[in-house]
Amino acid sequence: MNIVFMGTPDFAVEALRAIYNSNHKILAVVTQTDKPVGRKAIITPCAVKVEALSLSLNVLSYEKISRDGVQDLKALAPDVIVTCAYGQILSNEILDIPKYGVINIHASLLPKYRGSSPIQWAIINGEEETGVTIMQTALGVDTGDILTCEKTAINKYETAGELFERLSKMGANLIVKTLDLLESGKITPVKQDEAKATHVKMLSKQDGLLDFNKFAKDIVNKIHGLNPWPCAFTYLDGKMLKIFKAEVADKQGEVGTVLASDISNGLVIAAKNSAVLVKELQLEGSKRLDVKQFLLGKKIPVGYKFI
Repeated sequence: MNIVFMGTPDFAVEALRAIYNSNHKILAVVTQTDKPVGRKAIITPCAVKVEALSLSLNVLSYEKISRDGVQDLKALAPDVIVTCAYGQILSNEILDIPKYGVINIHASLLPKYRGSSPIQWAIINGEEETGVTIMQTALGVDTGDILTCEKTAINKYETAGELFERLSKMGANLIVKTLDLLESGKITPVKQDEAKATHVKMLSKQDGLLDFNKFAKDIVNKIHGLNPWPCAFTYLDGKMLKIFKAEVADKQGEVGTVLASDISNGLVIAAKNSAVLVKELQLEGSKRLDVKQFLLGKKIPVGYKFI
């Protein structure tokens, strides 16, 4: 099939490569426009654009695709448009262009976790299973018919970054299988069960603030769900202390209080029912370190209370 691929971040790169290496032809790759990145606001292309150019593919970018890109897409006349974390809502006019419509790679088992940040929220909420869904795009947010899906267990203490990489590869494999099935007429779309639908919001940096009044398991899930972004944090003597990895510890004490802080026992902070054993962290202005390396250079007294 002749395909237009739409995607922007790292998550979509594996899918682009997989389609490129398949029997299907990519007519063009559509990405978000180049954006300023970092403190110096250097104008930088997105990950998908970088990959597409390395593959010598035709790249198109629009501030608003439903306003500026319709005629280009009609001229390309793709059999199908594949989207993966593209970042813009498509109009009905665009949805009607391809013979097989627009299909999207979504990193959850729909109808659960519609919306943005499904990978992070699955870990934050303590889910034991997630997956990838290939769906027919409709005007609603992730409401279209399910074409294919694949499940996977969430590993104990798996971070969002680690799960991101696994689901990216799963989605890449599944989209090629789905395109093959779609072309051969072997797919029967399945309506989503609206009664089981859940929606998740976009995360912000402030969502990372930790509350040690919560259960230790929930705190650890949040730490891993927000690794690498926006990152869980608390404050140590007025400086931001980012926490990247942790485990539940079988200790108890006054909530937020440091119960252990040494090379042998690590950094243990009391939570609602047990405690959090910090494994990897970074103090504002310093490097990201394993907790043992951290404690060699920074002393946190037992009894110190994180608020």
